[in-house]
Formats: sequence, C-alpha cells, structure tokens
Amino acid sequence: MPNIVRPRLAAIDAARMCAVNKKQAAPLYGLFVALIWGLSFLSIKTAVAVLPPMTLAASRFVIACAVLPFLALVAKQSLGVAWRDVPVLAAGGLVGVTLYFLGENNGVRLLSASESSLIIGAIPVLTVLTERVFLKTKLGTRAYLGAVASFAGVSLIVARSAGATSSPVGYLYMGVAALSWVAYSFLTRPVSGRYGRITVTFWQSLFGLAGCVPFALTERAAWRAPGTEVVLNVLYLGILCSAVGYWLYVEALETLGAGRASVFINLIPVVSVIGAFFILGERLSGLQLAGGAVAIAGVYLATMQPRRRST
Repeated sequence: MPNIVRPRLAAIDAARMCAVNKKQAAPLYGLFVALIWGLSFLSIKTAVAVLPPMTLAASRFVIACAVLPFLALVAKQSLGVAWRDVPVLAAGGLVGVTLYFLGENNGVRLLSASESSLIIGAIPVLTVLTERVFLKTKLGTRAYLGAVASFAGVSLIVARSAGATSSPVGYLYMGVAALSWVAYSFLTRPVSGRYGRITVTFWQSLFGLAGCVPFALTERAAWRAPGTEVVLNVLYLGILCSAVGYWLYVEALETLGAGRASVFINLIPVVSVIGAFFILGERLSGLQLAGGAVAIAGVYLATMQPRRRST
C-alpha cells in the first residue's frame, strides 16, 4: 500500500470513530440535561416565591453569560460568529430563552410542579408532529412509539392528586413555554453545525437575556433582597441549568435531531418527582413509579439506533 494512502485511511478511521463517539455520548448528554433541568423545577419554585418571574430569568442568564466565555476558553472555542447568522441566533435566544421562561416561570408560579411538568412532557410529541408536518421528516416507528410511550409515562407521573388546584392562566403560560421550546429546537439546527456548542449557547443566552431585561424592569416594584437559599438556587439555575444545560442540549440536538433530542424532556418530570421525594419529603406512589419506568422505556425506544445487518 502506498504511503500516501495510509494517512488518508487513518484520517477516515479517526473521523468515523469521532462520529461513533458523538452518537454514543449524545444520549448521556440528554440524560444529564434531564437531571439538572428536572431539579430546576424545585429551584424555580423556591426562587420565584421571592424574585418575580422575569427578574429570575434575567438573573440566571446574567450568570450564564458570565460563565460561558470561561467554558469556551477551557474548550478552546471561539465565540466569533458570522453576521449572516446573527438573526438566527437572536431568534433562537428570544424564543428559547425570553419567551420560554416568560411561560415557564409564570406557569410554575401559578401551578404545581407536577402540573407544569405535564405540559413540558408534551414537547417531544409536539416536536415529532412539527417535523412530520413542516419538514416531512420520517422518524421511524420506534421514534413515534417512544414519544407516545414517554408522554404516557409522564401522564402517569404527574396525575393530579384529589386536592390539587389548577389555574387556566398557568396552563396557558406552560403551553407558551412548550411551543416556544419546539420552535427553539428548529431555530437552533441551522447554526448548531457551523459553530461550537458553547458559541451557539452563549449568543442565544445573550440575546435571550436582552429580551428578558425589559420584562424584568416592569417588575421593579416587586424586587426585594434575596436570602442565601434563593441566591444558591439562582446560581444553580444560571451555571448548571442555563450555561451547562443549554450547551449539552445543543450537543445532543446536533447529533440526535430535534425529535429524538426533545424526547429527553420527558424525563424531566421523573427527575422532579424523585427530587421532591428526597428533598421535600414527598411520597412516591406506585402509579408514579410505573410512569417513570414507561417514560424511560420511551426515551430508550426513541433514541435507540437500529442495528445494521452485517454483509
């Protein structure tokens, strides 16, 4: 074999290995995102009792925008982007940050964590339908079955107790959050392959923060000094949920696609319920445990790659 061919073959093998590693890592990223975002419902519930909804959103993304350049430095990623991509990044930030947290923070304030999680659990189904209608994408039988099974599992987990109360306005806010996240996933796809994941996350966070500021300023009359507990929760939301979480979600989004990546959103209520059990002392019922098992099985179905027959 000529020497000039060997380096080319080595480069091809390395590229294939990198692609395989990314496919293997993407579900792990999705699971970690589900973990930290699932616990975020507890943090939001605690913090929003003291900080107004959009003030809380602005606070966490001030922290995220301060942390992301440090992550970029560690990962040796440039934060530079082309001017032609700025409108798409801005749209992603305004929809996936500003509009999403306008819905979620207000929704969590008005509803229980379980009721809020039920609406968020609809995101994978909404994403699959959107892909099918607008992009004519065929995700395969497993992806559809996985999304449906995962949503069914979430429905079992967040089944309201007899004494639960609900707010129609709260459901409306959570519906806005769910729809905006579907739109965010599609807005992110055109730029996720052109830049590093930290770069995309930073600019979307920055534009999203800019969109949150006017709303936060209208809440000035309700501002008051937060205590240590609230500060720690805001730091958790800013560093892990906003900076690291968005970064890893974009990583999973690039590899798995919007439909499969969004299925991990269905694990958020599972984590929320378990977190409430250990942190708040809430009791898990047999129905909730069964729902968690069904939701996890749905995630596995939707993200599992079919085996190729050897030739």
